[in-house]
Parts: sequence; structure tokens; C-alpha cells
Amino acid sequence: MAISVSFINMKGGVGKTTLAAQVAHAADKAGYKTLVVDLDPQSNLSQSLLTPEKYVRHLKQRKPTVVQIFDRYMPPSDEHESPREVDIHDVIVKKAGYWHHSRLDLIPSRLELSHSLKNPTGKERRLAKALAKVSDEYDLIIIDCAPTESILTEAAYFSSRYVLVPVKPEFMATIGLPLLARSIEEFNMENEDHQLSICGIVFNHSSSYSEGPEGRQSIKDVKAEAKRRDWHVFETHVHYSASYPKSAREGTPIGNTSYVRWEVTKEFSNFSSEFFRAIGLAEDK
Repeated sequence: MAISVSFINMKGGVGKTTLAAQVAHAADKAGYKTLVVDLDPQSNLSQSLLTPEKYVRHLKQRKPTVVQIFDRYMPPSDEHESPREVDIHDVIVKKAGYWHHSRLDLIPSRLELSHSLKNPTGKERRLAKALAKVSDEYDLIIIDCAPTESILTEAAYFSSRYVLVPVKPEFMATIGLPLLARSIEEFNMENEDHQLSICGIVFNHSSSYSEGPEGRQSIKDVKAEAKRRDWHVFETHVHYSASYPKSAREGTPIGNTSYVRWEVTKEFSNFSSEFFRAIGLAEDK
């Protein structure tokens, strides 16, 4: 059965989607059969993995997205003249990774996912029920979440065993942590049959400015908050590099990005290995 991890921070702009894409590539490279679920209506992760051109083509061809999982039906199309019940296998984009033998699959998102927030009643478990049908086909399921608490957050909780919290070391870096802690505590209290826990906090330096005194103070504040709540903090930081946005543009993992520095590649490799150990994935296939 797959290990499911949601990437969440109630504060936006922390580089969460970039991190999710790179961890997915790293898992693919390590030989883990990986499914990525884009649960953000902005769909940045879908575009990062597919490339913007392929993503636009996907939408123009009216292919299904995670929206259909929440709606539980497929709309009429050229192949089917009437609505039909959704099958999660129809929604999954196979081999969304960068290489021919990729084992990385994707459930893409689209802006219309935000419509689910308008009528959320009864939808919070639909993603989990759909993923349960394919869980034995994967080693790892990564869910990229929007930085707001909503029905989509609850859907991610029901679908996950762990939560990874990327944090950008800057002023007010801790602002989303108490909100996230309360959210998870309330979820666990209301759903005693479900086990959800934070596997760790990772410092994601998405700006070169986070290396200065303010960044160091922010790291100290976050570590203090983590210690108070008994949360793990990953030893490896993911430091800023212009290669990360370049990797998204090129549709490649950080290690295959043009002109990437060796130390950037090595650092992310160290983090991904640390992350895989933290959630219980074996290092060797």
C-alpha cells in the first residue's frame, strides 16, 4: 500500500509546489512508483510536471482532472454522449515524469476545482475513497495543497498518513504553524479512526534574502515552535537556487537542469533521502 503525504502550510509563498515536484522526481528516479495529486486550483504543480504546453493541451482536449473525482462523474464527450460515473484510472495521467521509463503519474488540477468550495457538503472523503482504489499500485502518493483551510484541506487529511510542512525562513515564518497544528488536532479528535501526523518541517529557502540575520532568527523561532509541539525538523535545508524555477520551465528534476551546480543537486538528494527515511520508505528498491 502507498504511503500518502500532503505538502501543506497555511502560509503561502513557501515554495511548497516546487518542493513537491522535486520530491516526486526524486522518488521516480529512486524507483518508487509515485502518484502526484494536484489539489491546488492554481494548478502550478500540474503545469510543472506536464509543462505548460502539455497542460493546456490536456484541458483543451477536455480530459478529466481532480475536479471529476469530487464531482463523481464524467461529463458528456465525443466518446460518450451521456454522463458516466468517474473511474480514477481515467483521471490519472500516466508517465508524467521527465524520462521514457518514468513511473511518475499525475492527477492534474484546474481552476474549476475552486467551485467545489461553493458546495462542499459530502465531498471531503471522495478523494480518499478514489485513491483507496489505486493505493496498492503505488509506493508513494504526494498531495500538493492550497495554502488555505477548506474542504480541499480536509480531503487531503482523509487521504494522507503524513503531512510535510515546508517553511520559508523569513519574518512571520511561524504564522501558519499554530493554524496547521490546530487544524490537524481537530481533525484527529473528530476522526479517531484516522491517523494523521506531521512527518517534519523542512526549511525551504526560496529567496537568497533568507540567508541573512532575519532568516537565522526565523529558523530559531520555527525550531522553538517545533520543539514545543514535538515536531521533527529536517536537518537538510533546501537552499535557494535559480535552478529550481529553471527546472520547472525545463520540465526536469533539479539534477538534470541545465547548468545546475553540483552542490544544489547533492543538497536536494540529501533532503529527499532524509524525507524517504522519515516516512518509512526503504532507501533501496
